[in-house]
Amino acid sequence: MTQDQEKEDSIAPSGVIPLAKPTDHSQGAHSSEKEDPIVEDVETGNQTQQCDEPPYSVFSHREKATMILIASFTAVISPLSGAIYLPAIPSIARDLSISTSLVNLTVTTYLVLQGVAPSFIANFSDVYGRRPAYMICCIIYLAANIGLASQNTFAALITLRCLQSCGSSATVALGSAVAADLATRAERGKYLGYAAMGITLGPALGPVIGGLIDQYLGWRSIFWFLAILSGVLFIILFIFLPETCRNVVGNGSVPSPWWNMSLLGYIKQRRQRNQKAEADNGTIKPSRKRPNPFASLKILAEKEGCITLGFGSIMYGGYYMLLTTLSSELSSRFGFSSVIIGLCYLPLGVGSLLYRHTGGFLLDWNFRRHSRATGIVITHNRQQDVAALPIEKIRLEISLPFVYLACLAIVAYGWTMQTKAPLVGIEISLFFCGLLIGAAVNGLNTLIVDTHVNMPATAVAANNLCRCLVGAAAAAIGGPLTGRIGIGWTSVFIVGVVIFLSPLLWLVMAKGPTWRQAEKNKENPNTEDDACR
Repeated sequence: MTQDQEKEDSIAPSGVIPLAKPTDHSQGAHSSEKEDPIVEDVETGNQTQQCDEPPYSVFSHREKATMILIASFTAVISPLSGAIYLPAIPSIARDLSISTSLVNLTVTTYLVLQGVAPSFIANFSDVYGRRPAYMICCIIYLAANIGLASQNTFAALITLRCLQSCGSSATVALGSAVAADLATRAERGKYLGYAAMGITLGPALGPVIGGLIDQYLGWRSIFWFLAILSGVLFIILFIFLPETCRNVVGNGSVPSPWWNMSLLGYIKQRRQRNQKAEADNGTIKPSRKRPNPFASLKILAEKEGCITLGFGSIMYGGYYMLLTTLSSELSSRFGFSSVIIGLCYLPLGVGSLLYRHTGGFLLDWNFRRHSRATGIVITHNRQQDVAALPIEKIRLEISLPFVYLACLAIVAYGWTMQTKAPLVGIEISLFFCGLLIGAAVNGLNTLIVDTHVNMPATAVAANNLCRCLVGAAAAAIGGPLTGRIGIGWTSVFIVGVVIFLSPLLWLVMAKGPTWRQAEKNKENPNTEDDACR
């Protein structure tokens, strides 16, 4: 065991998950060595030279992956709560003696709050930490689901659905923020792929679960199921997930306050209270600003941020239009039950899950390729200077091809449905829609986090705000537009809008670094970009 390993064992990071001991590859060398040691990158197998700066994160790869997966599957409650509700709309309307149009209004309000609410809690988490934000979200969500399962009026239904959306929606931003806390830019594509897994499972599994529960147990059992799920997730977060916010714990070596520790972290610190813990307080980047619920709107005021978020929202709007029209199209053309229709959503989710092995892999590969071209050595677990790299070009070189391929998949889906092709053809096209749209949208999400790494939750909240508002509009116009011109021409319309706006991404690729530096100079005229944020 090396000296640094012994030292790390005495450190009590705020809630480290005791899964596996970090290997020598993720540690520095002996402190007595004068020269930087040569170490092997555990991700690529290449030998690189470690720098004197502290590691970006003290957690091992397995610990980081586990924490991000926990955050990812917590984020599933936001899209799951929206999708699981859809098959039960007729039952809810019948039992409450209201029209289906009124029940559909609760879908729209859910989407609107899903976009607005994260802007408040995400900026709070960037200042005070992820765990307090998670606890607040879980408590609100649990209370809303219990109320929804017990209510009997439309007024209570729409009010509690808004409260449910407020409690669940911020978990999406928090999941991506946890990934940004732990992963450097060189490996962020892969780890954000982990973070997106839960988000993509929600729309795929929601209709299946909702249809089954509604058919056999009744629609109220849907909300009891969500209440139990939220309770289980709360317990998992309380016990296992440590604080990761770099404004609070730095690279994980600084213990958080006792009230902000995971149960395992608190127990571990109590056991090691007689050992001298060494914390690297220099890795903390404390925020000098109070929580600002409108901070995400500032990102929309940036040229690069506005274009990137706007285009990603258009892509998501097209995706959501597919989700909301698929059930009615399958019902009218094939006469499927709600359970079978729910199963037909699965190819979308499976395709989205494979993003990590396609888009995420390519994003990290392109980052390494550009780093080599500019002479920057990627040292394992050390942050890279975004100012020294064309980060917009790195991300968009991968995202843009997926955008155009996604357009082909959308048209293929529209016309296989329009021409009443066999179900297998429709399902194959849905699989590629999930894969390609997911890769394109998540590449843009990675770019937003890269360019706002000091406030990742706020950046993802801005992303979520735009997507959900555009998604709500797409859900509202999707049905009438399809009824008027057909699903085939609707897909052509979606693709036409995307292709027409795609030159804006080429503009970001060319002008983004200049715009970003101008914003930096405007905010901090006397400081240079921090190379290891």
